[in-house]
Amino acid sequence: MSEVVVVGGGVLGVSAAAHLAQRGAGVTLLTEAGLAGEASGRSLSWLNSAGDFPPAYHRLRLLGLDRYRALGAHVSFAGGLRWGEGVRASFAHQSAIGYPAEWLTRDQVAARVPGVDPAAVPDEGALLNPGEGWVDLPALVDRLAGDLVAAGGTVRTGAGRCSPVVAGGRVTGVRTGDGAVVGADAVVLATGAGVPGALAALGVHVPDATSNALLVRTRPVDVGLTAVLNTPRVALRPAPGGSLVMDAGWSEAEVVRREDGGFEVRDSTVQGLLQEASRVLAGSPELTAESVGVGRKPIPGDGHPVLGPVPGVGGLNVAFTHSGATLGLIAGELLAGEVLGDGPSPLLGDFRVDRFAPGR
Repeated sequence: MSEVVVVGGGVLGVSAAAHLAQRGAGVTLLTEAGLAGEASGRSLSWLNSAGDFPPAYHRLRLLGLDRYRALGAHVSFAGGLRWGEGVRASFAHQSAIGYPAEWLTRDQVAARVPGVDPAAVPDEGALLNPGEGWVDLPALVDRLAGDLVAAGGTVRTGAGRCSPVVAGGRVTGVRTGDGAVVGADAVVLATGAGVPGALAALGVHVPDATSNALLVRTRPVDVGLTAVLNTPRVALRPAPGGSLVMDAGWSEAEVVRREDGGFEVRDSTVQGLLQEASRVLAGSPELTAESVGVGRKPIPGDGHPVLGPVPGVGGLNVAFTHSGATLGLIAGELLAGEVLGDGPSPLLGDFRVDRFAPGR
């Protein structure tokens, strides 16, 4: 039986670990702190393939959506509504490739999308993608961790900063924060924003466009919203328990990262997000922040996932992507198959580490 160590407590790592254990591997999951303590804990978790993606990436994202529909739990497919600059062009692209899309007038928004103030919709209308949705990633991660343990795997939270141990060009285990080594035949590195630095220490270059992330969660409020909203000044969705979660590009840009690695978030930034959300919701409800999540948002340099084996380091595999929510289940499934000897998945062929090698 293969012994595999998976490093990372977000959806990609825990999904891969659960799939590996369910296929008979001996699996130890190591997390620096707790489960869903980094990007998975502060993600808007919009499930979609709405962008102008290359065909291989679009196909993988569609498979990711299908896996969530099959799962059924911790997920809502009540649709996604967008408006603003470039959305008409997005609608034309989606229509051309057969991605479910409808163009709605203000009156149609009022009739079709509960909780939205139609007065906030521009004169030209808005784009509805009825097949999109959102996932409660922390709840999903807990469920997958339970699946891992039920299949015989081990979860070790609070393991500190972990790093692969390599000897003779092959990974032999993982060194935890206290210096102990957990032996392994294979390692999956799914540490989000930490991946490029860990690979650089092994002499492997992966371009990094990681940025700051800020997610505000409100106290419970009765607004009737079910869909994901993406508007020029705020993106938001409902969350379990009646709260809302929201983010925006401008608010992330206002986050200050200190020299000690910590973050500063101004009260004006949080209040600005809440006000922007109130403006697009029916009845302009008063919104109050319950929590503020801040940290790093993992983004590969070319914007596309980095999935699979690490060149020159036998047995080491990596998962690094901005689309962790949408790809969480399918990427974990495909990576587990590769680790256990199924052979290279053609679905991951465009997302390998070696695409960044000199001369490629």
